[in-house]
Amino acid sequence: MTPDRTARELLPDAVVQVLEEFRRGFSLNLHLWFPREGEDPFHLFPSGEEDSGPRHDSILLEVPTRNGSDLILEVRTSATTTVQSAANALRTSLEQLYEYHEEIRFFTYEVSERYEEINLLYFIAETLGSLLQVKEASRLILSEVCGVLAARRGSLWVYRPDEGRLHLVASVGDDGRDGPLDADDPSAVTSQVFREGRSLVLAADPSETPQHSGLVGREQGDSILSVPIRYTPPDGAARTVGVINLIGRRRGGRFTASDQKLLSAIASQVGAALENSRLIRESLERERVGREMELAHDLQMKLLPSLDGFDPEALAARVRPAESVGGDFYHLLRLPEGRVGVMVGDVSSHGFPAALIMALALSAATIYAPDRESPAQVLNEMGKALQDELESTEMYLTLVYAVVDPEAGELVYANAGHPHAFVIRGDGSRSRLEAMDPPMGIAEGGEYHETRVPWTSGEDLLLLFTDGLSDPVIPGSRRAGEERLVDEAVETREAPAYGIVEALFLLAEGEEAGGEADDRTALVLKV
Repeated sequence: MTPDRTARELLPDAVVQVLEEFRRGFSLNLHLWFPREGEDPFHLFPSGEEDSGPRHDSILLEVPTRNGSDLILEVRTSATTTVQSAANALRTSLEQLYEYHEEIRFFTYEVSERYEEINLLYFIAETLGSLLQVKEASRLILSEVCGVLAARRGSLWVYRPDEGRLHLVASVGDDGRDGPLDADDPSAVTSQVFREGRSLVLAADPSETPQHSGLVGREQGDSILSVPIRYTPPDGAARTVGVINLIGRRRGGRFTASDQKLLSAIASQVGAALENSRLIRESLERERVGREMELAHDLQMKLLPSLDGFDPEALAARVRPAESVGGDFYHLLRLPEGRVGVMVGDVSSHGFPAALIMALALSAATIYAPDRESPAQVLNEMGKALQDELESTEMYLTLVYAVVDPEAGELVYANAGHPHAFVIRGDGSRSRLEAMDPPMGIAEGGEYHETRVPWTSGEDLLLLFTDGLSDPVIPGSRRAGEERLVDEAVETREAPAYGIVEALFLLAEGEEAGGEADDRTALVLKV
């Protein structure tokens, strides 16, 4: 201890003031000494006087201090009763002054430490509340924590439930492990703390904890503080979402319970921020997916041929996917000599896989139907075009294509496994346009066939729909639902085509109908 430091630490202003008052009040020649082993005592009071040490003929009293350094109070005068009493009183006063001084130093240190911690917590709250990315915020927070707690290295790990692993999102200090950790890794402290959900403080001597001696980034004599990052939702149980590690102290020693409490408080704030960030990401992802689904829906609807060029009283069609996109479609064609071609298809599934097949089928129909006189030829060409895709996706397609020739008074159709095709006569009778061939994708190769039936222009009605429209009409009975739907078409056969389609959809969506589980399509032709 240097002389200057000795004077600063062992001679506070309050002690100097009391010594001066006793010296003047009692006319005492007072001196205060700091003993030094192997050296002459250091003269503390009065300042500026040089002396080799206390005199043997003086009154000498020991003044204990809280830091373990006993001082020597010297009164250079003859030992009378009054002087001895004054010296004893001074000694007692000095002892108490030093006691109070040490307490003040201790509490000043504590306040300073708490002030640093409060500032740290305030900084973390500000950082997490800013617009920084969580990864950048984590690095800033970790850097401040390492500074306040004098940690040589720090790391912050976040758990990804979809992988079952912990990933490093921030690291400060010396290099350490940066790869993902399995949550059930028995040799990793980080994984242990995550699994158990409780803090862990390891001793500064790794030999005391041999099971953790292989920690990456830990040097001989390093202490470790590992704290789980916990999140408690408003209406659920707390869960661990990550881990914060501090490895090694720059000033040596081990991390304390106070360090653990502070880091746990910080981890709680970080946990809330991580969870909020995750929820925001999920919300943005849902919004993005929602926008993409809306766009996909709009694009798919635009793939369907427009009805604008057809008389809505004579021809109407509607598709309503169960999801944003689906596998139902219709196609309309104006053919030479006043003929009209109509097609309805139903892919075996719905959603995006079915939408892909639907788009391919519609494209194939657009390519082949205008140039082929025969509906069977159109289905043959479409079957060849779609065969590979149907096989690879393990889906199939029911399809009916009908060409109505009002002048010739006939309807020619080819039906690949589509059960819901009817001709409704002017007198209300109905006949099913039976399927002559299996759905596309069920059987390899093979030729599709066609059939001709009579058609009375101005009286007859062609009704095509998919099972998604008829199945919900009477839940639990597909056949009864189909019959009820056809009955509705019979009852409304005098209405315009668009009115009939509207009535069929209202029936399928009525109070007694079941939930919408499949794509719905209807087409009505009256020419």
